[in-house]
Amino acid sequence: MQHAVTIYHNPDCGTSRNTLALIRNAGIEPQIIHYLQTPPDRGTLLALIAAMGGGARPLLRQKGTPYEELGLARETLSDDELVDAMLAHPVLINRPIVVSALGTRLCRPSELVLDILPAPQLAPFSKEDGEVVIDATLKRVDAVR
Repeated sequence: MQHAVTIYHNPDCGTSRNTLALIRNAGIEPQIIHYLQTPPDRGTLLALIAAMGGGARPLLRQKGTPYEELGLARETLSDDELVDAMLAHPVLINRPIVVSALGTRLCRPSELVLDILPAPQLAPFSKEDGEVVIDATLKRVDAVR
């Protein structure tokens, strides 16, 4: 069963891999955008930020990025300035971002994708680290959020 789901994915990221696996566990083969190789343009990035709500700052990744060197912790920076930094350095865009007919979400932790998938999980699922997300009865196992 095909559904229109898109994931902005980094295959080197465990959270991104777990999110992609949860999408596929629902029988959905998403459009996969390897955003470090093909970064979104300004219009697309602004549309993703608007769809998620909350402005650009929650989408900024700090770990393993030039966040500190670029002085991005300054609260006085505008969303436009933060978007400029993300466009210049796509590694600053946190991942994975998933877009479906039910919403757009930064899926950290990966099980947040379950809230916007248009199909149920088809099998039990555990993350790469062994944490159970979908149990043997196909019920969601929620860790404390």
